Amino acid sequence: MTNTPDPKRWFALALLCLAAFMIILDASIVLVAVPSIERDLTFSNGGVQWVPTGYALMFGGLLLLGGRISDLLGRRRVFLAGVLLFAGSSLLCGFAWSGDALVFARGLQGIAAAVLAPSALSIVMNTFPAGAERNKALGIWGAVSGVGGTAGSLVGGPVTDGLGWQWIFFINVPVCLLVAVLTPLVLKDSRGPGRRGFDVAGAVTVTAALIVLVYAVVQAPVSSAGHTTLLAVVSAALFAVFVQVEKRSPAPLVPLRIFRSRALVGGNLITIAFGFGAFGLNFIYTQYAQLALGISAVRYGLMSAVLAATAVVGSIVGQNLVTRIGLRPVAAGSLLLSGIGATVMSRLTVESGYFELAFWGLTIFGAGLGAGCVAGSIAALSDVAGEDAGVASGLQNACFQIGGALGIAVLSAVAVANTSGSSPTAMTGGYRVAFAACWAFVAVGLIGTSLLVTRAANRQLQAVA
Repeated sequence: MTNTPDPKRWFALALLCLAAFMIILDASIVLVAVPSIERDLTFSNGGVQWVPTGYALMFGGLLLLGGRISDLLGRRRVFLAGVLLFAGSSLLCGFAWSGDALVFARGLQGIAAAVLAPSALSIVMNTFPAGAERNKALGIWGAVSGVGGTAGSLVGGPVTDGLGWQWIFFINVPVCLLVAVLTPLVLKDSRGPGRRGFDVAGAVTVTAALIVLVYAVVQAPVSSAGHTTLLAVVSAALFAVFVQVEKRSPAPLVPLRIFRSRALVGGNLITIAFGFGAFGLNFIYTQYAQLALGISAVRYGLMSAVLAATAVVGSIVGQNLVTRIGLRPVAAGSLLLSGIGATVMSRLTVESGYFELAFWGLTIFGAGLGAGCVAGSIAALSDVAGEDAGVASGLQNACFQIGGALGIAVLSAVAVANTSGSSPTAMTGGYRVAFAACWAFVAVGLIGTSLLVTRAANRQLQAVA
């Protein structure tokens, strides 16, 4: 990068955020459409769960590999390839003639997203110089991720009821074509210097470890404890092998030195925490509204709109506060605010009026989510060298997706374990406990917050403000 700022950098950010919003939204929007999909297509017993989880499995498992590929082959080139693959796989999803065909197409979508997300984020990092402008750009990026993780119900309900579930996939195609046309006009290409080799052994082991981990998480609610434990042990063993491979590799897929950064480790723990909250709480609220209360998908989308709206406001406020007071207080405050919102949600009953509890719970939770995603993104990426931008971006995106899969799996398991009967009152009892269990993600995030070095972060931010 030169010292002269790219005059098109804000247009580039808008384009990259559009692509990011699309792929994060695609992870959540399908949840609203699953009942319609199951009615129209033929699935084996329990097979419909692979429509949402197939995407998460490939997305979360291949992100690190996608990040390193973008470093080596050129970020704009890889980004454009991911956009075109996402468009093609979205068409396949919409035209799926069977359950198996849809699951296969969703897997392709996940692969495309795993290429798209880290290359887009690494372009952001290489377009904006370190300092206030990069913090602002990363803050906007974090806000887009947080809103995308909560807006699926708002968009998915009207589209599914009005046009049919196929259109939750078809709408991706014109967006992808627009991004593909504009990419050569507003994005500059870049790649990581040096290390032209490719770490095949590292790529295989870490990808296998992540896929097994994500699979264990998404299958936990329907698998035995022994099966889940076995998968967790296999994943841990593969991660151990990966570490040994990276220590010996002359061109490692993930340079282990990046984990010396307390900001990167802490930021990614915060990102995991808010992925847990964004997808987990939203999934439980979907179940409460549509199953316990029996409301339509469209009405549910309108009821949950406040969550996305306050996440946007929270992200704007959070970005400004990070520059003024530092990362640690913003991250800690955001986590506690989200925990308070979840506590309000835990008081819901089948007789609760929307403006009595749900509105305020979603408002408080959304504000914390927006600000927290901003703080996590900035912390995880602000201390990364340009040559490692792709892999660090892949790691941050992987943490959000794995956190989301963990949130859905854990909170749904908690709800099921605490539900006795099939009446709306019985189901709501389980959902109340699940909402309260969101404090687990607050605890994980606070551990990450403790790793952030406030004094050093504030010096850096104040020097460029």
